[in-house]
Amino acid sequence: MSHELKTGGDRGYLRIATEEAFATQEQIDLILKMVKEGRADRGTTSLWTFYGASNDERAQLTTKRLLDLGETRIADMDATGIDIAVLSLTSPGVQAYDDVDTAKRVCVDANDILADACKAYPTRYVGMTSIAPQDPEWSAQEIRRGADLGFRGVMVNSHTHGEYLDNPKFDPIFRALADTGQPLYIHPSPPPDSMIGPMLEAGLDGAVYGFGVDTGLHGLRVITSGIFDRYPDLQMILGHGGEALPYWLFRTNFMHQAGVRSKRYECLKPLKHDLFHYMRNNVIATTSGLAWEPAITMAMNVMGDDRVMYAMDYPYQYIPDEVRTYDNFNISDEAKKKLMQTNAERIFKL
Repeated sequence: MSHELKTGGDRGYLRIATEEAFATQEQIDLILKMVKEGRADRGTTSLWTFYGASNDERAQLTTKRLLDLGETRIADMDATGIDIAVLSLTSPGVQAYDDVDTAKRVCVDANDILADACKAYPTRYVGMTSIAPQDPEWSAQEIRRGADLGFRGVMVNSHTHGEYLDNPKFDPIFRALADTGQPLYIHPSPPPDSMIGPMLEAGLDGAVYGFGVDTGLHGLRVITSGIFDRYPDLQMILGHGGEALPYWLFRTNFMHQAGVRSKRYECLKPLKHDLFHYMRNNVIATTSGLAWEPAITMAMNVMGDDRVMYAMDYPYQYIPDEVRTYDNFNISDEAKKKLMQTNAERIFKL
């Protein structure tokens, strides 16, 4: 242990953790019911058979922490020096439900529960609105309601029954984001059945690999569909170092431009800017689950040090030494304060 972890900015910055999950008992119970009845997709079945129904000690502790929005979570934040947690409903949110009315009801209840928690701990919690993309117009209304509740962003857990947000039918969600000036966080969810087979066969469907593959694809679909040309001020957040997009950016940009010029795909239309522009002006990467200096500094070099924010990924990766890793990064004091505090304050308007 190199140093004690304290809140209050004793190292020259506050620590704002920007991808911190919670769950409601109803959300979990309904997911497990779908799994038991064979109505859940393969990824949801894999994920929640482990976290919701196994005897694994880590899984049980994680679920217990997900359900706590009170003093236990605050104590965990204090123990790791986390000043503020930006909270959102854990994956897959309500997006795996096969009944739209159920999804909307559970979503409203979860948003209300989170709003109450933010009121109870106004200096420690910031909320993000959960939505049910199964109904885009309703989701737009819920985004506006979430803004009225004081939430500072919107969380989507990647695909919704295999559909991604670049589908034009989801445009009401983007209009609401633009109207409220809120960022969109695209968080991982288990890949859809059309993608997940080879990952499940190798035990690589979840956070180890499948999450990042699906979410990186989702983010890239949003970028290449021209959404940021229609909504140039929109901000999209991607966790886990930007879901590998910064690492691949040179090649992805080169091949995307070649694809547009060749007219090989009807869906690829010319954009106003290259992909570097959108990654540096419309995308923010968080560090959730990636406490590794080479990866984080690479993302900073590619996107700019005002485009990368700290996240712990509580309770899935609750490891105090990971916080010390960030404190000990060999970067400037200015860059470290941006990473840990001021970028989040700017993006979430704290």
